[in-house]
Amino acid sequence: MQGGIWLAEIIFQKNTDALKFLRHLETQLEKAVIEKIIFLKEEKESIKIIFSSLSGEATDKVKQAFWNFITDVKWDEWFREVLSDTYYFRDPSEQQQIVEIMQSIMEGNRQDLAAFPGPQEFEAAIKESLGQMLKQTKSFSFDSFSKFRLRALFEKLEDIAAMSIDEYKLEQEYQMFIESLRAFLHGRPAKLARLHVYAGDAITFYDEKLVEVKRSELAKLIDRKLLINHPVYVDSYSIAPLLSISPASIHLYTKHPDDPLIRTIKNIFEERVKLYHTEAFPVQFS
Repeated sequence: MQGGIWLAEIIFQKNTDALKFLRHLETQLEKAVIEKIIFLKEEKESIKIIFSSLSGEATDKVKQAFWNFITDVKWDEWFREVLSDTYYFRDPSEQQQIVEIMQSIMEGNRQDLAAFPGPQEFEAAIKESLGQMLKQTKSFSFDSFSKFRLRALFEKLEDIAAMSIDEYKLEQEYQMFIESLRAFLHGRPAKLARLHVYAGDAITFYDEKLVEVKRSELAKLIDRKLLINHPVYVDSYSIAPLLSISPASIHLYTKHPDDPLIRTIKNIFEERVKLYHTEAFPVQFS
């Protein structure tokens, strides 16, 4: 420290990391300030970002840029490394699907899962740790800093990776289930041209003339092979009757289009399904 001004340098093993961090610095510091206090020094196996002087205000902005660099750039990169090195998911397309699941979990968009905090809970600690390193007026390696100072962050990464992989596997099983039922439908003749399905407190079926199809009638229509081949996933009250009847058109009435059962019906029957709100159902209930 010289006259209240901090001197420090950060060493990056990857040129791309240094340049991306520099771009984040540019969003926090004015160009004239950057040109005055920040310098790049390329060496044989590394690149340094050298801070010739840092006031308290500039230090805060460097810490914010560093945090943004971690969350915007390194989080996904490290997450993919965990997928590859710890769980052996190395196919880029698989990785991308798991990354998208991770992001939806962190954003609280998974209805069946509580929102799982991402790196934000570590923001204050990481900024404080970086500030200490900068104030110590010495050179330090970004890679070493990440390994030793961000250990808790990496543990969080592994927890979210494990949860995301579990969700990915469940989705793969679900897709295989959907595909097997589509295959069952393929070439199967329709027993009704149109079937009305009212999804209220329970699922109720109505034929083309809007006459309710009773449970006893549905039971006679069910193809028993469905229940034998898919005993866990195919219930005898909704999916099995629909598949067995194989209607050419399904008019589905619901207040909750994102309900798992409704989504499953839409995924199996695809363009056969026409979705309506329950208020549009043409039968008046007493």
